[in-house]
Amino acid sequence: MSLSTVILGPELLEARFRPLEEALPASEALTEAERCYYCHAAPCVAACPTDIDIPGFIRAIAVGQPARAAERILQANPLGGACARVCPVETLCEQFCVRQGEEGGPVRIGLLQRLSMAQASPDLFPAATTVVRAQKIAVVGAGPAGLTGAHLLAREGFAVDLFEAQAQAGGLNESGIAAYKMLDDAAQREVAHLLAGDRIRVRCGMALGRDITLAQLRSDYDAVFLALGLQGQHRLRIPGEDLAGVFPAVPFIAWMRRGEPVPVGQKVVVVGGGMTAMDIAVQIRLLGAEEVHLCYRRGPEAMGASAREQRLARDQGVRIHHYRRPLRIEGEGGDCVAIWLQPTVLQGGRCVDQGQPLRWAVDQVFTAIGQCFNPEVWGEDGASPRLDAHGRIAVDESFRTSLPGVWAGGDCVGRSADLTVHAVADAKRAVRSIRAALREDATMLAGDRRHDT
Repeated sequence: MSLSTVILGPELLEARFRPLEEALPASEALTEAERCYYCHAAPCVAACPTDIDIPGFIRAIAVGQPARAAERILQANPLGGACARVCPVETLCEQFCVRQGEEGGPVRIGLLQRLSMAQASPDLFPAATTVVRAQKIAVVGAGPAGLTGAHLLAREGFAVDLFEAQAQAGGLNESGIAAYKMLDDAAQREVAHLLAGDRIRVRCGMALGRDITLAQLRSDYDAVFLALGLQGQHRLRIPGEDLAGVFPAVPFIAWMRRGEPVPVGQKVVVVGGGMTAMDIAVQIRLLGAEEVHLCYRRGPEAMGASAREQRLARDQGVRIHHYRRPLRIEGEGGDCVAIWLQPTVLQGGRCVDQGQPLRWAVDQVFTAIGQCFNPEVWGEDGASPRLDAHGRIAVDESFRTSLPGVWAGGDCVGRSADLTVHAVADAKRAVRSIRAALREDATMLAGDRRHDT
């Protein structure tokens, strides 16, 4: 097996990853901002899960007030910086821009937002209430949903304990997103902004089911918000998946982002069709892989990765193959040496096998077919919330779980696409529900006290 060991250090980041960073030069920002029609009932706003006032922040740029633009963004989306870097804006706000069919295409909202968020600082966030509430809230998970929830709850005057299993906060923005999208320590700078102040206590290295239990949290806190993300990796369930040289993509990206030595093959196959598949395919190519092939069992229209992400991968030399179903991974001496793929064709909406299996020589295979929720986080101590048909935490429209006093949001509930912007939107709705519930409880308690007297 011809694997080399590579560390993603500063020199490699600058030489190979920095050129992929998308940014709008300040000299072009004014011209781009002036392309906006500043629509009254803007369809781009309706397409944004967090309801950012897009015409408002773009107008602030047009009049030379980028800090004001950042302030407008943060009023709606506390993770405006991360979303500007990782959101597939071409399928969200920009897809619905009224300039979509005009010369020059839609206004480059994502790049304008990113430029604005470069001005962000803690003092630009909406002011926190001066009221200090007696209730304590536990937030479990310091990814996008948990960070947003903790930040908004603290702004409402609640004392918040934020529990995170990993050594630092940030979630997938810190460990699971392609490095070229989150350069310059962007994730940690945003975390610092969100957790500024004395109302949030961060407790890293505390995993649910290992160091704390849900029963303990329900006993010790007035409310619990679960933002657990997805800890498990879907498996291909084919022979050879456990051979050396076969890696799930998300943990591998985390190792790489942490600066740990990672193995890099010369002939690499990535199995999957989503954003993570594109991320690992591009990055392993940048790390030095000679050939990178991405295989997806269906056609291009069914891929989860955006057209922009697919185009970027191709530009970096990744070869994308559709209608290829993995059959088995062949090994020799415990190492993977080949992958067998079955060509398929679409018939009546279903993929059916066609032709003979193909054998491709490889020395490294990545699986990127999605993540799953791990119910082992509940441990054996007390009740756990009900799961839905897809194995994620079931919640109602207010993001309440089946357990009283427990809410959940983000990827662990699966009510929308697994995107940072949707995790933020979930947390906003959950916080509104938590606030209303605790106010109602406080009102009832005050009424009971008056009755007792």
